[in-house]
Parts: sequence; C-alpha cells; structure tokens
Amino acid sequence: MSSFKLEKSDEHLITVKYSSSTAKAEFDKLSTEFFNHFKHKVNNFAIEVEYMTDSTIKKEMMTKKKMFEKFVKINPLLKDLDDLMKFDLT
Repeated sequence: MSSFKLEKSDEHLITVKYSSSTAKAEFDKLSTEFFNHFKHKVNNFAIEVEYMTDSTIKKEMMTKKKMFEKFVKINPLLKDLDDLMKFDLT
C-alpha cells in the first residue's frame, strides 16, 4: 500500500508528502474533491497545497488482521468481541 502524509506547514499551506509517484497518482485521483470539501469545512479558501517526495514514509500492506490489531490497541474490548464472535480475519 502506497502512503502519503498531510502536514500543516503554515496557516494557508498544506504539505502533502508521498512515498512514490504511484502514491501521488493515487492521491491526485481524490485530491480535488478532498480539498474542495476541506476548504468548505474549515471556511478557508486561501489554502494552497504543496507536494513533496518523502522516502522515509513507510510502505506496508495492511491486512484485515493487522487492521484489527491496530483497532484493538485503541479499543481493547474488540479483542473480547473477537473471542466471542470468532471473526474470520484471514
């Protein structure tokens, strides 16, 4: 899974850091709609977007099991629910 990271660089500047050109291409598919909605939500239409390659961003394949384990760290009760319901996380 290619990844990217958004950072607020300034009051009117957002830096989008991406790990590869593939990640940037994926982000470009939804960026127009995302930033249009975001600008309306925060009522700031002067926001500009800057793109930057960042090779330190970790790429990893997120499986259902890994995703579930991540959510268990946030909410340990999910583990009890898994024990009770025996979810198929393969």
